[in-house]
Parts: sequence; structure tokens; C-alpha cells
Amino acid sequence: MSFALPFLIILVFLATHALAWLPGEHRDIVNFNTSTRRNFTTAPPLSSGSTLRKPLNQTRILSIPSNKIRGVNLGSLFVFEPWMANTQWQNMGCGPYKSEFDCVLGLGQQRANAAFQSHWNSWITQGDIQQMKNYGLNTIRIPLGYWLLETIVYKDSEHFPQGAFPYLERICGWAADAGFYIILDLHGAPGAQQQQQSFTGQYAPTAGFYQPWQYDRAYQFLAWMTEVVHRWPAFRNVGMIEVVNEPLQGGAPGLTDVYYPGAYKAIREREAKIGITQNNLLHVQTMNTLWGSGDPHCCLPNDWFMSYDDHRYTKWDSSVPVNQRSYISDACHNNRLSNWPTVVGEWSLSVPDNVQWNGDWHPNNQKAFYAQWWAAQTASYERMTNGWVFWSWKTQLGDYRWSYSEAVAAGVIPSNAANINPNACNGF
Repeated sequence: MSFALPFLIILVFLATHALAWLPGEHRDIVNFNTSTRRNFTTAPPLSSGSTLRKPLNQTRILSIPSNKIRGVNLGSLFVFEPWMANTQWQNMGCGPYKSEFDCVLGLGQQRANAAFQSHWNSWITQGDIQQMKNYGLNTIRIPLGYWLLETIVYKDSEHFPQGAFPYLERICGWAADAGFYIILDLHGAPGAQQQQQSFTGQYAPTAGFYQPWQYDRAYQFLAWMTEVVHRWPAFRNVGMIEVVNEPLQGGAPGLTDVYYPGAYKAIREREAKIGITQNNLLHVQTMNTLWGSGDPHCCLPNDWFMSYDDHRYTKWDSSVPVNQRSYISDACHNNRLSNWPTVVGEWSLSVPDNVQWNGDWHPNNQKAFYAQWWAAQTASYERMTNGWVFWSWKTQLGDYRWSYSEAVAAGVIPSNAANINPNACNGF
């Protein structure tokens, strides 16, 4: 027997165990009593040993011939990144501030709550969800901050908008009704997983996440969100929770040997507590080895229903020569094989800041290049991984290279995500 055959058998075995409950699969849903749910104006509490209701056996099936994730991020919805939507940020009264934390501190809690609730109510509408469906997408990734669980926020020293949960429930309900697979992403971790980054929700001077007590708060968030997903009908199409977005590169204290195993344990223990069966577990997602924070697989107790996140922004990769041919060649040949299974959870069509408005790169007169680059990237991601999630659905940059909806309108991305140009890599 050749080496290839047993290796193939092993891969099939691993894929069978790792890929359950992805698009094309289904799992059972358990819900809270409706009368109980009405009592919550912000978010449901953590479990207090309540009795499970009979499973509804609702089936979540996505009709995806390729069984590949094709999706978009809902960027700046629940974790606002001012660079993406400065007009909205200004209109909310947050103009002088760099992050949600800073804006809430500056405006005061009540005024900030009103501003952010108006934003949550309007940034992504049911019409947007339907348009995503019309464009052949099947997945949405929703960045979240730990402050969604308001009971773990230090009220004397942390300042975040309140009242987001009903809006998250509504978005997930709309997406589930439309048949989307949903990934929930802990985008902003307690203490900030990177310094001076608005995507953490706070423009912190240092990355304060990598401490035992911060990990403990993240575990509380993950356990709570796990129970919400399994019990609340609106969350019935959530199949994956990412335990932290883009941690420090180059090694962060305790990330792979303490936090990742602890996060996995927090999710699995909550599922065991509420009686979730093995075939209905959530996927637990971490950044993959290519991200540069170490091997996420090194210290896990097991890899049952694990998934890994690959972020590929060529604009920040200095190893790729800055010319169109090199960019397409990189998309066609860059090996994104790493931990398995992997989803390319963030990527865009943006290019280095110092050339992005030059003639050779200007979005107005280089649409053919950007269309080919989109096709080359998506074809490669679908060939090498379980699919892709573009950053982001919408922006206010006036630049389709960061906005899926605008790129479709510009004719750069096809109106059906499945219509990938099969010849995009010919000659490369």
C-alpha cells in the first residue's frame, strides 16, 4: 500500500469529525420559554441550572453545491471601527474619539447608549441581509465585544455602550430566516488583545488581555454566548464561535497554552451542562498558525469540532512585490494550508496606502484587475480551505475595495458569489 492511501484515509476521518455542522449540515435547537425571554431587555443571564425544553429539531440546511463558506463580515456593527465609517461616527457625536470606550467616556453613558442603539438599529437592515442572500452569499461573521455581556464589565473603570443584545438577536434571527450560517467572533477581548486598535473596542495603550483575570472574563463571555446560541431560537444558525480575533503576533503570554485550552473548555463545559449532544456542538475557532501567534493546536485537550481562522491582507505583506501581476500570482499560489479546517475569515481588495490612489491601482480605472484579483483569491481560498468571509459588507470610504456591496455595484464582484472566473489564474 502506498503512503498516499492511508494519509487520505486519515484526512477523511479528521474532516468527518471536524466539519460537522458547517453549511449543508444541521443541528438541533433548544429554546428558552417565551415568557421568560420577554423579561430580558438587554441580555439573558448565565445558566442557573434551568431545565432544558424539548428540542425543536429545527433543521438548518443551506443549499450550497460546493459546501463552501462564502460570506461577509458585518464590520463596525457591534464593534465600531471609525476608519471604516467616519460619517456615521461623526453623526453619533463620537467624532473626536478613537474607540467605543473613548466615545462612551466622552459622551456619558446615557447619551452614548442612545447614539449606539440608533446605530445598531440602522447599520445593517433586513434589506441588507436579503441583498446578501440575493448575491449568493451563505455566511455572515459578526464581530462582538465582550461588553455585550454587561455583567462582566467593570462599571467603575470600563466604558462601553449598553443594550446591544436585542439588536444582535434580531440580526441573527433575520440571518437564520434567510438561511445563513453565522459565525460569532470575540473581536474585542477584555483588556484589549492589541494595543492602540479600535477593533478591540478601546484604544488601549497596552494589550492588557493576557492576564489570568482577563482570560476568566473571556471564558464567562464564551460560556454565556454558547448557552444563548443553543437555547435562543434566533441564534439557531450560529455554528461557530471564535474565541479571540487577531491576538498579538510574535507570541503572547499564555495565549496558546492557557487561554485557548481554557476557552475550549468553557464552551464544552457549558454545552455539557445544558445537555448538548456531540453532533450538535459548536465549532470553536482560533486564529491559525499563519497568523503568527503560535500553534493554536499545541495545547488543546482535543480538536473535536475545532476550526481555524486565516486573515489574508496582501496590502500589509511586504514579501509580495507591489505590482498587479505579483498580486494575482500570490493569490493563485500562496499556500494557505495550515491548521485544518480553516476559513479565510478576513480579506479585502485593498492595496498599500502609498499606491492605492495611483493610476495603476486606482479603483475607478482598474476594475478589470480588481475583478480578476477577487476571482483569483476566492478560487484559491475555496480550493485550499473551507471558504472565505470578505471584510466587509459595507463601509463609508467610497472605496469598493473594502465594501462587498459596493464592489458588486461596481461590477468588480459578480452578483452571484458562486460565479468565480475559472480562468483568473491562467498564465500565472
